Parts: sequence; structure tokens; C-alpha cells
Amino acid sequence: MSGDGPPVAVVTGASQGIGAGLVAGYRAQGWAVVANSRDIKPSDDPAVLTVEGDVSQPATADRIVTGALERFGRIDTLVNNAGVFIGKPFTDYTTEDYQRVVHVNLTGFFLVTQRVIAVMLKGGGGHIVNISTTMVEHANSGAPALLATLTKGGLVAATKSLAIEYASRGIRANAVSLGVIETPLNPPEAYAALAKLHPVGHVGQVSDVVAGILYLESAGPFVTGEILHIDGGQSAGR
Repeated sequence: MSGDGPPVAVVTGASQGIGAGLVAGYRAQGWAVVANSRDIKPSDDPAVLTVEGDVSQPATADRIVTGALERFGRIDTLVNNAGVFIGKPFTDYTTEDYQRVVHVNLTGFFLVTQRVIAVMLKGGGGHIVNISTTMVEHANSGAPALLATLTKGGLVAATKSLAIEYASRGIRANAVSLGVIETPLNPPEAYAALAKLHPVGHVGQVSDVVAGILYLESAGPFVTGEILHIDGGQSAGR
């Protein structure tokens, strides 16, 4: 993307876990970062702009993009990391569960990505990275999570659609499909059982996800529409 200054990444869901790891990972590569979360605190780093707010609200999406352009003048990458996971038997889901998951996982993706791509088209290109789950293609009867597969499966399809729609205009779209990653989402005592879901015998680390996304970042213009599995072999079989 053209413009002065370092490249700029927008990371949603950036206050903890994978999002916080991505902020640190991009900064270590010399990027500036716009970090969004509902409860994110201001940063002392002048190359990190924090934007508080719910991505499912249009005003938040507007502030993310406006803030990025006012502070840094460009957007090179968007990582749609903000997400909600609610695991329940299908018939136990409430309407409120459905609305909460869809609003963040899909509406948030739609609002922010649409605005960011409009900026990227004017700037000559960019990169969209979506976060999915291996549960989309590797369902587990012992861990039902229909709302996760419904919404994250939608993001996988959207990744490929965006990759094709914008392939000739310099915008790449890729996704990472995750197994269980050790984050504040799960209590520490749960990881011994969750490790058994993965052929490698352990859960993943935030650093694994950051490394995968930074790989996609550096992979070059010939890598688009890719769904990179970071799942300890889960998608390959048992």
C-alpha cells in the first residue's frame, strides 16, 4: 500500500489473548497498530492507537477507520480477531446467544471489513485476515458449538469470496483455522482435557497463531484465499 510511514495493522479483539499477542507481534515487525476492543485501555506506545468499542456497532467501525487514517494515514492489514464463543447443545441456545454471537462474529466482520476495504482500494491494496475454527470442518459430538461453526464457517466462505473479488486490485484475503489455543477464554484446569482433541497431544499457544498470521503477512501477493490450519493436526484426522 502506498503512503509514508510504517505499515499499519488493525486488530480487533485486541485487549487480551490472541489479539494482544498480535499487537505485540506486529509491533515487533515495525508495524503501527490500531487495537480495538470493548474494554481496551490507552497505550503508552505512540505507534499503537487504541479504539474502545463494540465492533458490531457501526459507530465503532467508523472510529476504527477514522482513527487509523488520522493517526497513521493508511491501513495495510485488518485482522478480524474479535469473536464470541458459546458452546452448548443446539436446542439449549437462546435467541440472546444467537444474537450475541452473530452480532460480533458476523456483523462486526462485515462493518469493519467493508470500511477497511474501501480505504485499501484507494491506497492500492492490503490484506484481510479472518480468524476461524477447525470445528467448522471437524465437528465433535462431545463439544457441540453450532453458533461457532455457523458464524466462523461463514467467515471461511467470505475469505474465499473476498480473495476472488479483489484479487486483481491488490487486496489479499486469508484466514487461520484454529484448534484450542491457551487464552483467557478457557480456565487453566480445562487444558489437560482439551489437549486430547489434538493429535499432537497439547493445545496451541498464542505465539503459534501470531507466527501463522505473520507468515501469511509475509507470504507475498501469490497467497490469497488460503485457510491456514493452526490446530495441532486436528483437521487432518485422528
